[in-house]
Amino acid sequence: EPEDTGAEKLSKKEEAARRKEEAERQHILEQRHRAELAAAQAKNDKQRAKAEAEIARLNAELSARSQYAPSPVIQTDNSALVKAQMEAELARAQAKNDVERARADAELAKIRAELAARGEKEFRAAQIYEWLHKKLCGSFDEMTNISLALREKCKERFSFCNLLKVDCKESALDGTRKYLFGLADGNVVESVFMRYHHGNSVCISSQVGCRMGCTFCASTLGGLTRNLAPSEMLSQVYEIQKLTGERIHNVVVMGTGEPFDNYDNLIRFLKMISDDRGLNISGRNVTVSTCGIVPRIRQFGGEGLTCNLALSLHAPNDEVRAMLMPVARRYPLAEILAAMDDYYGKTGRRLTFEYSLVDGVNDKAALARELSLLLRGRNCLVNLIPVNPVKERGCRRSRAGNIENFKNILEKNRINVTIRREMGSDIDAACGQLRKSYMDREVGRE
Repeated sequence: EPEDTGAEKLSKKEEAARRKEEAERQHILEQRHRAELAAAQAKNDKQRAKAEAEIARLNAELSARSQYAPSPVIQTDNSALVKAQMEAELARAQAKNDVERARADAELAKIRAELAARGEKEFRAAQIYEWLHKKLCGSFDEMTNISLALREKCKERFSFCNLLKVDCKESALDGTRKYLFGLADGNVVESVFMRYHHGNSVCISSQVGCRMGCTFCASTLGGLTRNLAPSEMLSQVYEIQKLTGERIHNVVVMGTGEPFDNYDNLIRFLKMISDDRGLNISGRNVTVSTCGIVPRIRQFGGEGLTCNLALSLHAPNDEVRAMLMPVARRYPLAEILAAMDDYYGKTGRRLTFEYSLVDGVNDKAALARELSLLLRGRNCLVNLIPVNPVKERGCRRSRAGNIENFKNILEKNRINVTIRREMGSDIDAACGQLRKSYMDREVGRE
């Protein structure tokens, strides 16, 4: 074949440079698109100013790229697509913000109504709300910008949900802290504080006990006692932030209890923890875990929230899953996954599938391959969890080699997978273990 002439070589170099420039412009457009979404979703002036500064920087960078003009076809197709996507996501983001704000306003309206009934001015409601949910006060006496007379009236009508720290174990390995909090009625619940490179996380309980009956979990021993109120869920986060003196960035509703078995209280908790007049923890930094209650998963998708949703999966088929989770006899996997897909379609939030590995039960290579087929094509993450042994259950942790092999099979089949970092393994940090130890001690004293 004839060699390229100098002019042809130059032309190819120019074309390559043009294509590179177009790709870079497209990348900047996508970055600007994300920044505009961030500006639309901003919950305060600081977040909005940061996003707008990023938009201005990207606009300047686009203006500076004039050496190679993008081809008309690529410019027209991509700009139209980006614009359409941007407008759709901006509309969705604004709708979610409106829904979340309306819910938070409803909570504030309850305080306003109570104060109005006592002849107090409306602005006092906002002051009290800030003391409760931003300054995290523990009594009405701390509300120094509220008149003494009003504080006394509030004491007569309301009570604080102050949790009592009954026990705290701190891991010598990674600093994880597991708290046992006492409730007003004498019950106790667990919460866990964990430090990660992306910020501090708290795992909270949603119920006292649990009635789901999962065979590898200490939380279900003794069954369900009662649901937690929204204030009791909030107080777990608030108390840990006060006790540690550190900002909480992420909340995981994955402790004792099935969150969707306490649905209404869960929703009230979620809207208040993300309110910008409170701790302002973004819904994107909140994860709710469920064992698969289908009607509630579908209902949750219609709430207009931006939370992450995790499914306690633990098996790739109904037969094995039913051995570990009685709820599998009520809701088959096909129905659960359809509901999870519906949630993804409504929110765009990547799905997480929790998979606790139990030796000889659900850790076989064949099940890893079956799981790969089950989840293929989904935007998801599989979180492999080496199960913590619970002596009453008889479940044993999978061997290290089996865990690694299970992970490798998923990766080879292009499934996003991680092995959960073991936090607090030296302090009974698994769900329900500290509460169970405490209850056993109390029984021994009787």
